[in-house]
Amino acid sequence: MEATIDRLRFYNLWNSEYSIFVNQIAAIFGNYDADALHLKKAFGKLLNVLPDLDKIKAQELGSVQSKPLQELNSERDTLHTAIVAQVKALKKIRHASVAPNVIVLKRFLDTHGRDIAKANYNAATDRTNKMLADYDDKADVKTAVEALNLKILFDQFRIVNVQFADLFLQRGHEEVSIEKIDIRAIRANTDKVLTSFFNGFEFCSDEYDEPDYQTPAIEINNLVAYYKTQLKARATRRSEGNDVSKEDPIAGAPI
Repeated sequence: MEATIDRLRFYNLWNSEYSIFVNQIAAIFGNYDADALHLKKAFGKLLNVLPDLDKIKAQELGSVQSKPLQELNSERDTLHTAIVAQVKALKKIRHASVAPNVIVLKRFLDTHGRDIAKANYNAATDRTNKMLADYDDKADVKTAVEALNLKILFDQFRIVNVQFADLFLQRGHEEVSIEKIDIRAIRANTDKVLTSFFNGFEFCSDEYDEPDYQTPAIEINNLVAYYKTQLKARATRRSEGNDVSKEDPIAGAPI
């Protein structure tokens, strides 16, 4: 009796999801005797593509750092903008204890520029480092910051800048060690191998009566159904105007 494998539109899967999906298919069928099911050669070809999928996964992990980097850069920009805005607002206060300190900080910000938030990653880090080093060296600036209750902003500005610099350096080291690969070519080849495996599975299930093809087919179809459900839900969210590109990838189904 022929066992049918439900098909999934592989191109709808993100790279990280695709790698997990194919590995899960291999894990499911690995629990069965490929030789007894007359699929040893087809399954062997499927296993042979897994190392290339691991390369995709490694390259994807390299880009995982991009999101926290963006978040840290955004926080750094917000803090610098807040410092500039606070000094600008305090200029309107004509109190004897405020005005002299505002003058000091206005001169300080003019020196280092008020557009650090518009600079690219490297330039923003370099300019922030110089600004904070100057802040540390100038007693009058530190006194003015404390007098105007801006120290908490400067302290957090320093912390976030260090965190950003460390993460940026870490990502750079990881990218150097990751082999650059042609993801599109790997996926195209894997698509062919996986489709050939499914076709061979269905052919053998119709050709041979004794082996049990139904049980592995049910497990594979359950996995496919899980991904179809997740992809359908994503499509619905997209149609409702949600930016699904910022969502977490589909987690692999438990098998």
